[in-house]
Amino acid sequence: MNFGLQPFASRRLGLKRFGLPIFRFPIVELQKYRSAHRSTIGIKVLAAAVIAVAVLAAIPAQAQSRRPRRESNANRKARIARAIQDTYSHRWEVGGGGGFLRFRSGEALQKNSEIAFWANTTYFFNPRLGLTGEIRGGFGNAKVGNNTYGINYSPQVSEYPFMAGPTYRLYRQEKYAIGVFALGGSAIGKFDGDTKGVPGPDLGFWPSTNARPAFSVGLNLDLNLYPNFAFRIAPSYLGTTYGETIENNAGFEMGLVYRFGRQKK
Repeated sequence: MNFGLQPFASRRLGLKRFGLPIFRFPIVELQKYRSAHRSTIGIKVLAAAVIAVAVLAAIPAQAQSRRPRRESNANRKARIARAIQDTYSHRWEVGGGGGFLRFRSGEALQKNSEIAFWANTTYFFNPRLGLTGEIRGGFGNAKVGNNTYGINYSPQVSEYPFMAGPTYRLYRQEKYAIGVFALGGSAIGKFDGDTKGVPGPDLGFWPSTNARPAFSVGLNLDLNLYPNFAFRIAPSYLGTTYGETIENNAGFEMGLVYRFGRQKK
């Protein structure tokens, strides 16, 4: 019987010596099967490689597509102009905070350091010019010399200027503004509230008074946190006349400023 198997001579098996028939599978069909199987594997590997390359190529392209487009110079200038207009077109400003003042409590006394507070309101006629009303306060301990009253400590003194005047913005930018102010008014001085009944002038202090002329000039340095909200630093000079002469004092204020309302166009 022939089942499609063909005899072949094989020295390796040595079956011929026993007179046994030697059979083999159809080699051509086996080779075709192996070739087809290898081709399928090769196609799958090639397809996987193509997919991987496509994914890797798509990642940077996708990241690049998500990257924000660079702003043109014209658009940037227009955006900054809108922000400046939005920031400085408010009608009102209110602010307040603390500060520091170097103050002379008497003609022959050393200057003492004081903790200060301030609060003001400004009405703007236009984006640059405004009218400011301000109240300040300073608290410190005066340095007294030898005396016959047994005051061997540093009595507390305080001053309260009330002033008003113009404010003018010199520079207006998106993130900051620089302005100047000149204020004038009167100041209250309390110099004998902590002297155990001893009159202030007997210890070398200025006389306590309810109203003496005062004036101040300085800078407003505003750092804009938002168009309607800013942090302010204001170095200033304060002139007082408690002793019938002009006393020169200097310090700075810092705090927060809130803007609201709109100027009419």
